[in-house]
Amino acid sequence: MSRVAFTKMEGAGNDFVVLDATAAPFALAPAQLRRLADRHFGVGCDQILVVEPSTRADADFRYRIFNADGGEVEQCGNGARCFVRYVHAKGLTAKREIRIETLGGLIVPRLEDDGEVTVDMGPPALASPLVQPLEVGGVRLELAILSMGNPHAVQRVDDVERAPVTSQGPLLERHARFPDRVNAGYMQLRDRHRIALRVWERGAGETLACGTGACAAAVSGIARGLLDSPVRVEARGGTLTVAWQGGDNAVWMKGPAHSVFEGSIDLDEAP
Repeated sequence: MSRVAFTKMEGAGNDFVVLDATAAPFALAPAQLRRLADRHFGVGCDQILVVEPSTRADADFRYRIFNADGGEVEQCGNGARCFVRYVHAKGLTAKREIRIETLGGLIVPRLEDDGEVTVDMGPPALASPLVQPLEVGGVRLELAILSMGNPHAVQRVDDVERAPVTSQGPLLERHARFPDRVNAGYMQLRDRHRIALRVWERGAGETLACGTGACAAAVSGIARGLLDSPVRVEARGGTLTVAWQGGDNAVWMKGPAHSVFEGSIDLDEAP
């Protein structure tokens, strides 16, 4: 394999390696993806984002997401913001708003005049009941379970900085209740329009921000009557704004997206 060209990007500290597969088929193996994501032997990232031609008439591009462990997942909200900035900057489209096909459904990101990106994430899918008890590591938790195209379990905590994200998060991610694993969110209420959030992402560990996690947390709080839309979500890497009017309405997320650097890497010697 020849050298692979990439762009390193980040959205609120959630970092990505973006690959253009619009001209040639994507053909990296899981071991090569893990090498690419490795922060010591590769480029380093939370997720790898792949731009492909759409397979649908109603979409401009296909968007594929691979976690740092090499596994493909359905959705990544911070990545979606980086995606639209990437295809626009590379001249792959002149549209400021695009429709992109994902494993989790169709989403619509839009470049705004203030430099940030807004994403129509589609409607959430709430479990019934939304809040369910679950024992994890000998502790009984009350979890809001829902999907933003990918699975989330959100719990309310008194102090997000003291939340057991790195110890409990891995146990929750792989709990038998979630056969496809789950993203574990830890939400602290600041006021009716503001929360602090940390997320343990399946296949990536704790990240500085999680777009779908921010949406899931805000939706869980609004649905339970704890929050009012819009909600400012304060992650360790930056702040996102999430709006949802309830029911089958789409969730809207707004936040930053930046290119960091470009380069190329030889993955033939992937360990």
